[in-house]
Amino acid sequence: MMKLIKVLKEQKPVLHNLMQFYIYEFSKYIPEIKLEANGAYKPFDLDPYWENSDLHPFFIMLENEYIGFSLIESKKDGNPNTIKEFFIIQKYSGKGLGKRAAIQLFQMFPGSWKVTQIAKNYPAQAFWRSVISDISKGNYTEYYDENRRSVQKFII
Repeated sequence: MMKLIKVLKEQKPVLHNLMQFYIYEFSKYIPEIKLEANGAYKPFDLDPYWENSDLHPFFIMLENEYIGFSLIESKKDGNPNTIKEFFIIQKYSGKGLGKRAAIQLFQMFPGSWKVTQIAKNYPAQAFWRSVISDISKGNYTEYYDENRRSVQKFII
């Protein structure tokens, strides 16, 4: 059974470990991403996720196995909810678990949403279009921003 679990501050090292796989995947789209001298990718600054009540880190679990994560920013000051980062490990990609996790996240934070993908990440664009089309019943807008990122906006 797939479930979302809020990441506790003491679990931050586990999230950093999962994020290494995520950054590795992104390195094929962003050539500037390089390994550091210690053989790992530069870690994200995750501290704000336990300091700011608008930021929400989640593990995506299958039974008791970590299969991914998502970082969410809930809406504030008239801005929409956003998926800051979202990742399912390759072993579970294409099995519908990411879609189920995304739909649960959208339902946890009802209202307006904005989801963005980098220009060359065509698999992510196809994934998000499919999920968003399903949850919004096709009622969403899509455009490319000034950085050529694909952006979808919708309300649930």
